[in-house]
Amino acid sequence: RTAIANASLVIREGELEKRSDSLFQFWKKKLVVLTKDSLSLFPDGHKRARGKELGFHSILKVDCVERTGKYIYFTIVTTDRKEIDFRCPDQSCWNASITMALIDFQNKRAIQDFKSRQELEQAAGSQERRLARAP
Repeated sequence: RTAIANASLVIREGELEKRSDSLFQFWKKKLVVLTKDSLSLFPDGHKRARGKELGFHSILKVDCVERTGKYIYFTIVTTDRKEIDFRCPDQSCWNASITMALIDFQNKRAIQDFKSRQELEQAAGSQERRLARAP
């Protein structure tokens, strides 16, 4: 296991194919690094090149899973409704790895949000009690 720029531990590293946004929609191989916070894509299979990071805070869901004989096709939907298409060899299960990491991230964020709300409510309640005791 190694660490990348955001110091998150790598959950999985390997190759995925991403459909290009161009008119011909070619499939391009990308080196992919999955961490607990993001999915990073590097062109030409090199981490030396500048990669594109998809933070889980900007990913809504992994959608549209389709299995053919050779590949699993899936789409990552971002919070701004952009769809990014990927495919991986049938046995590699990248879609499941990404989905599980995303769910884990969303669960942790939901717990943090809940705790923050509780702390705010408790702080507001103690403020009201102090005001109620004031002469």
